[in-house]
Amino acid sequence: MAADHAQPAGAMMRPLPQEAAGELLELLEELAAFSAPGPGVTRLLYTPEWCGAQHFLQERMAELGLEVRMDQVGNVYGRLAGAEPDGKVILTGSHIDTVMNGGRYDGAYGVAAAITALHYLRMIFGQPLRTLEVVSFCEEEGSRFPLTFWGSGNVTGLYKGSEAAGCLDAEGISLAEAMSACGLGNGSLAVPAAAASADTEGGRRLTGGALRSDIAAYVELHIEQGITLERSFRSIGVVQAIAGQRRYLVKVSGTANHAGTTPMGLRRDALAGAAELLLALERYAIAEGDPLVATAGRLEVYPGTPNVIPGEVQFTLDIRHSEAGALERFSSALLAEFAALSGRRGLALDVQPVLATLPSPMDQELCAALEDICRQQGMPYRSMVSGAGHDAQLFAPRCPAAMIFVPSRAGISHSPEEYTSPEDLAAGLEVLTAMLYRLAYTENGAAAT
Repeated sequence: MAADHAQPAGAMMRPLPQEAAGELLELLEELAAFSAPGPGVTRLLYTPEWCGAQHFLQERMAELGLEVRMDQVGNVYGRLAGAEPDGKVILTGSHIDTVMNGGRYDGAYGVAAAITALHYLRMIFGQPLRTLEVVSFCEEEGSRFPLTFWGSGNVTGLYKGSEAAGCLDAEGISLAEAMSACGLGNGSLAVPAAAASADTEGGRRLTGGALRSDIAAYVELHIEQGITLERSFRSIGVVQAIAGQRRYLVKVSGTANHAGTTPMGLRRDALAGAAELLLALERYAIAEGDPLVATAGRLEVYPGTPNVIPGEVQFTLDIRHSEAGALERFSSALLAEFAALSGRRGLALDVQPVLATLPSPMDQELCAALEDICRQQGMPYRSMVSGAGHDAQLFAPRCPAAMIFVPSRAGISHSPEEYTSPEDLAAGLEVLTAMLYRLAYTENGAAAT
């Protein structure tokens, strides 16, 4: 194992050995086994499958020479300590939970690639200048409990912990109860024997709270969950921003009446009005152009009877854009058009805001470094916006953050059909490893953080 700390910036331009890609694929296969019965992979927060996966990762990282720990909400860390004892941490990873009947790559790929990258860097280059850590966030999806980003949200201060008592799953189990059943909360957690080190007591490692202030940069590798990279024949996406969102619940109210006795010209048909609003939504979104997207994903008609004119329609509205000003302007203009169209039909319109999140720009120096790595490696790439939310957006306001995408076949994700080719998985690993090398092993890596 190499002993020198500072390394030349170009030392990581050589391709990773095939063994590293094989290690990544094997780790993904092993993680997929931690799943509830049924199609695809189902690994919900604080279930036996989740516990098994997080304990497995601790054992694997300990075997690879990393210092392991879990915090009080169940985030798993693997640490490769740097030569600068008081320096901040370069953090990389993703989330370990899944949706119901999801795929084997969403989240898990970022965790498995981070472990593989740190193992390779440790074996080839030895101790880094700046500390590197893998994180397997306990939760991101919101699949079991009605909240999202429980893992990274506790690390970044989005959550305070008090949310756990009143947050219930579909069976009435509180988040706090589920945590306790896994040995979590109260700042301590059992660590598997294989992963236990000298600073444990009776098989339990004492841990502090999940909140951290020692992170210098966060880099996340993830599948795209969209079709842009595949359609553009690119292996890598350099994410410039994670889109902000506006979500609304829209209610259009008219008059329910007899379908056979009410003349067409005297109707206040809520469904006909809602249909006109939805066509306006599509027209406005197409005129605005990329990267804006707008969706009405659920529509409910009342009373929902074949021989009754609909008296009320409710539909959801989801609008996303990578620029805050453009998102606000579009949303305001669209809702003004909704009001005008409803008024002309004599319909009442009620719009309730449900969610408003700001766009999360990624760090431009880290994005430039990723693009430079792709060029030097001859890796076909493109800059892009993420329409989906990711853990990186919680770090972006607090430290330099970056995201790397690899293609998703046919854009399919959150499904057993989710797939990324071994070649593209390996390409993402190459770029991630080179980026972590720059940040942790080179003298000028500190400038980016």
